[in-house]
Amino acid sequence: MKLDLRPLLAGERLLKFDYELPVDTDPADTASFLFGVSFPSPMKVKGEIVNTAGYMRMTLNMSVDYQTACARCLKPVSGCFSLDLEKTVAPRKLLSDLDENRLLDYAIIDDGFLDMDEPLLEQLEMEFPARFLCSDDCRGLCPKCGHDLNLGECSCDTRDFDPRLEPLKQLLEKMKSEEK
Repeated sequence: MKLDLRPLLAGERLLKFDYELPVDTDPADTASFLFGVSFPSPMKVKGEIVNTAGYMRMTLNMSVDYQTACARCLKPVSGCFSLDLEKTVAPRKLLSDLDENRLLDYAIIDDGFLDMDEPLLEQLEMEFPARFLCSDDCRGLCPKCGHDLNLGECSCDTRDFDPRLEPLKQLLEKMKSEEK
């Protein structure tokens, strides 16, 4: 969505907005930061831009429902991700002296319009958690047989372990013996 900011640039003081933005990501795209996540409904964006004597400040809230898998046991996890955002709004010509890292602090007006969609989708990718758990105490899956350990213990012999971890095992045994 492109917001028409020409009235604000001409002196109006307030512009409110409320719209929905479809989040069209491919949950199977392994290159995406949102790999394994689907968004069953559009992102809801609501906010305002206030003009105070030529200084414009945008505040908004964006929220979107998501579905993904638990990072430990692979059970489905769903919820709502919400983010509040504040940025200074300025025309591109006023920001020409800034380096690219500083430009991220601004919402940039081009020809009187502010493109909201691409920056909001980028913000979603940057702020969205990398993984979710079905519960804080999720025990995950057995690394040998794949049994869901939340449902109970499996019958695997847990004494077998990676031989590369032998030095750590010895250190742990030494620490336990020193405590006694």
